[in-house]
Amino acid sequence: MPNQKQFLLNAEFSVIEADFIETKSTDFEVKNVNETLIFTSQNGVQSVLQHPKCEELKSKKVFCVGLKTKALLEENGFKVEAHTGYAADLAEIITLVYPNESYTFFSGNLRRDTLPEALTEAGITFNEIEVYQTLLTPQKIDTKVDGILFFSPSGVESYLKKNKITSEIAFCIGETTAEAASQFGIKNIVIANQPTIENTIIQCINEFK
Repeated sequence: MPNQKQFLLNAEFSVIEADFIETKSTDFEVKNVNETLIFTSQNGVQSVLQHPKCEELKSKKVFCVGLKTKALLEENGFKVEAHTGYAADLAEIITLVYPNESYTFFSGNLRRDTLPEALTEAGITFNEIEVYQTLLTPQKIDTKVDGILFFSPSGVESYLKKNKITSEIAFCIGETTAEAASQFGIKNIVIANQPTIENTIIQCINEFK
């Protein structure tokens, strides 16, 4: 994220950068894969790309969440048929427009229930393969800050294990992250207009400039 951090430095902000989560691929089997693949993060794509049977999956249609996830898939030869900014929107498209297809969701261990619950409720055929794990890596930040940028619900959870938020503004990449922040009692929340790191940074710069 060096060039993204540079936006903040150029705006004359002082920036503390720390990883509050780490992701790692898990061993998984590629079997019983349905006709359409679902990815809700770049981490899921990265894990599948490392699998020896990855080439076999490239003939299948793909639905995904996030522009960067879409770009990563297309760069690696997958055909993305539909993409949205949020899992809830993808669930809606699937249930309304493509209810008769079958799906395989490549997920992480901390994935939200939004998509699986919506598909189950609509009686849509799908299965799930867990392909990566998100581990919380909390650490104490001793410097007083004015704003904190969060890019995932697990990032919020991890930060709050060792730090408190009182008057600081939480800049959240999207609705799901903001919802997590709110559930943890954070009051000052600003949500990016588009769910990208760049837009979250722009909101932060706009707020303090």
